[in-house]
Amino acid sequence: MEPLVSICIPAYNNAAYIKDTIDSILNQTYKNLELVIVDDKSKDDTVAVIKSIPDERIRLYENEKNLGMSGNWNHCLELCKGEYIKLICADDMLAPDAIEKEARALTEHPDVVMAESDTRLVDLNGKYKGWYRRYRTKGVESGKKIARKGFFSQNYFGAPLANMFRKSVLDEVHGFDTNYYYILDYDLWVRIACLGNVYIIHEPLNFFRVRNDSNTGEVMAGDKTETYVKEHRYLVEKHAKELHMSKVEVELSVLIRRLRNFAGSVYLKLFVHD
Repeated sequence: MEPLVSICIPAYNNAAYIKDTIDSILNQTYKNLELVIVDDKSKDDTVAVIKSIPDERIRLYENEKNLGMSGNWNHCLELCKGEYIKLICADDMLAPDAIEKEARALTEHPDVVMAESDTRLVDLNGKYKGWYRRYRTKGVESGKKIARKGFFSQNYFGAPLANMFRKSVLDEVHGFDTNYYYILDYDLWVRIACLGNVYIIHEPLNFFRVRNDSNTGEVMAGDKTETYVKEHRYLVEKHAKELHMSKVEVELSVLIRRLRNFAGSVYLKLFVHD
């Protein structure tokens, strides 16, 4: 039997895109999955769109009050029953064989705590806008090595949709850190990666929508750069001891993050439009 995989969608005002996201999950080549969707008191027709899709694998939950992003993301994790978990935002999509390939990596490699794949960046119309690659090697790699090197270059773990992890690690990492607003997923991936090895698949198995009105868009546009940089400093200082980083290396990481934010703002203005 294939292990049960829990795919989580934390939803909030996503009526315009969530059907595409759901369809990309239900049409996976890997069939033993549950789709856990938690709506955080949406004000649009998100719930109606979800209820219009007839599939017994969908488990819809409606929060009695708005929990906010970190609260709702953690609630999603609490509701999962699968051996493996993947969280995807309600406007992103997966390639048809994404779950099959990532679940196989976890099944065949017991020392791997997380599997991840490359990401295609698309606009609101699905038009290709770029490619976000994971760490340069492929196959099994040390999670701590990836995390440390990422602090001096880029977030190799990327957005939530790129990663699948074992449910068993939740007892050790305790979900998303509510002190973050922008990079709560980055922090979780670092904590999981530090527990063992990561399996890297250099294929674009997921599709991330680049939007001006998203959290990522706000950061890349420069509007929330200072807040983001403060969160990055908190992230690096939090993990500095475990990853053997000096004070000088912490400051270098923060500087590199600031420069990458600037480069991201240029990219957004040139290539992404509302």
